[in-house]
Amino acid sequence: MQARWLPTWRYRDTVLTLCTLAFLVTMVGRLAISPVVPAITDEFGVSNAAIGVALSGMWLAYGLVQYPSGVLADRYGDRTVVLVSVGGTAVACLVVALAPVFPVFFLAAILLGALAGLHFSVATTLVSRLYDDVGSAIGIHNAGGTVAGLATPVAVAWIANRYGWRPAVAITAAIGIPTVVLFAWRVRPVDPRRIDESLRDRFRLEPMVDLLSRPSILFTLWLALVGEFAWQGVASFLPTLLVERHGYSTALAGALFSLYFVAQGIGQVGVGILADRLGRDGVTAGCMLAGVVGIAALTLEDGLVVLAVGSVLVGFAMSFGPAVLPRFFEEMTADERSAGFGLVRTVYMIVASLGSVVMGFLADRFDWGISFGFLAVLLALVAVSLAVNWALDLDY
Repeated sequence: MQARWLPTWRYRDTVLTLCTLAFLVTMVGRLAISPVVPAITDEFGVSNAAIGVALSGMWLAYGLVQYPSGVLADRYGDRTVVLVSVGGTAVACLVVALAPVFPVFFLAAILLGALAGLHFSVATTLVSRLYDDVGSAIGIHNAGGTVAGLATPVAVAWIANRYGWRPAVAITAAIGIPTVVLFAWRVRPVDPRRIDESLRDRFRLEPMVDLLSRPSILFTLWLALVGEFAWQGVASFLPTLLVERHGYSTALAGALFSLYFVAQGIGQVGVGILADRLGRDGVTAGCMLAGVVGIAALTLEDGLVVLAVGSVLVGFAMSFGPAVLPRFFEEMTADERSAGFGLVRTVYMIVASLGSVVMGFLADRFDWGISFGFLAVLLALVAVSLAVNWALDLDY
């Protein structure tokens, strides 16, 4: 007989755990490139801006598939879409690692983004249907990406220093294949919700415009768009900032990058719990202000302690998701959630995908201080817009 003080493990906890593991795999695949950007630019003889374009292409593809992923989940089932995403991510990372020339690397990075992008909207919607405390559940699910951020920079830097950047990028396959097996074994098939509705009808413009024109959806899109833009810029270039602006080694920069993800991991769960209990907007504003202070520390100071504190603050700032994303679900009916959440993800991810190329351009044209300072301004604007929404009682 189970001890009374032990929590009861339910099937929904198995689903949440494996969705979190799947998110970890897709995140490792995308983050494995960032710590080795200097090695890639040296080998292919390209600029930071060129790598930024490749990374933006990856994130653009990631964003573009969000809405189709929800439509496909309604047609073929959530489980099938997640399995394709995780297995495809592992294969795509191998293609990136074997790329003989930069154009192949470029196309493989876009393929990686598209396959990895099939997971998030589908898995998040699946989890939201199983839990009442949506913010807390999303926080746990998102922590899979944060754990990936903790482990990936250190592992990739160590492997790259010993064996080169190509084996380092290929590590995703080592965790992706076992995850596919576990997910297929333990997660039950999910009956498709709209198996008889044609795919053409799902892509009609009128319902999409109707959903996106709701004021509360538009305001939440603004919050998510800026947050994701900043997240992608930081994830793409924080190690490079530490190496090129402050002169740290790749290994030490990777360690600080991991510290950033430790803070984000703790923040993901904490932000979700606080948002469920204290309110989403106040917690979101706190995240944005922490990001402003953290970026200032990362760009204006050279001391290791200050940079570590800055990494922690920015990591907390990038934990905004569990406070912002439940806003979308609150404004959608149960039937709208799969495709609807995928649609809004596609919209804000497409715009946010420019984060990498904008950051790379600003760094090449000016310097890394200007590049990251631009992110701080955007985060401050989000905090101001939330304050105005509260002060004027706009209810957006």
